[in-house]
Amino acid sequence: MDAEVFDLLKLARDGDHDAFGQLVIRYEPMVFATICRRLKNRTCAREVTQDVFIQMLRKLSQLRDDALFEPWLRKIAVRLAINKAVRRPRERLGEDDALGAVKSSGTAPLDRMVASENADKLRECLGRLRELDRNTLVAFYFEGRSLQEMSDQFASPVGTIKRRLHTARNRLRETMTELQLVG
Repeated sequence: MDAEVFDLLKLARDGDHDAFGQLVIRYEPMVFATICRRLKNRTCAREVTQDVFIQMLRKLSQLRDDALFEPWLRKIAVRLAINKAVRRPRERLGEDDALGAVKSSGTAPLDRMVASENADKLRECLGRLRELDRNTLVAFYFEGRSLQEMSDQFASPVGTIKRRLHTARNRLRETMTELQLVG
């Protein structure tokens, strides 16, 4: 990170709106790409990108080491993207919506309703997990990350990621059992 960023951070911390704006301009592409990679939806990514910079403005005074600004900002982006992915309803393609009533899916309406309710309960159970467990499961199952990608993302060895996945799955199973979803 160059000296200009350190100066901008100091000025932004002191309330300089122009310095904050320059930080936004400088880091928006990185933040947007980070979020877009996870959400795979440019419109949602734009919204979350704005939220990241609002969060940055609110929390900048809590950043203790300016040399860690970029990883800190990326962590905020990842966290907010995951929160958005877990909380948003699953999107469907327009063709499925238009032809859904015409096509026969081979399942009864009651089966589809139960599956939809179970998906909602799964989101609720994920929300009850600790952040590390939730982030691990979301990265692997929802974002389709490989163990190596997760190793890089979480700065942990692949073996640790495997253990976290195993532990997180067990905790999710326990949470679901508590809600009587697993029978």
